[in-house]
Amino acid sequence: MWKNIEDRVIACGEYIVKTGCTVRACAAYLGGSKSTVHTVVTY
Repeated sequence: MWKNIEDRVIACGEYIVKTGCTVRACAAYLGGSKSTVHTVVTY
C-alpha cells in the first residue's frame, strides 16, 4: 500500500493533527497497526 515511508509519515501526522485522534484511531483509519503508526509518528 505505501511505497514510501515519507508518505505514511505525512498521512499519519496530518490526520493526527487535523483530528486530534489517538494512535489507535489513526491506525484504524489508515488500515495499519498501532505499533506501525507509533513507529512512523516517532520517526
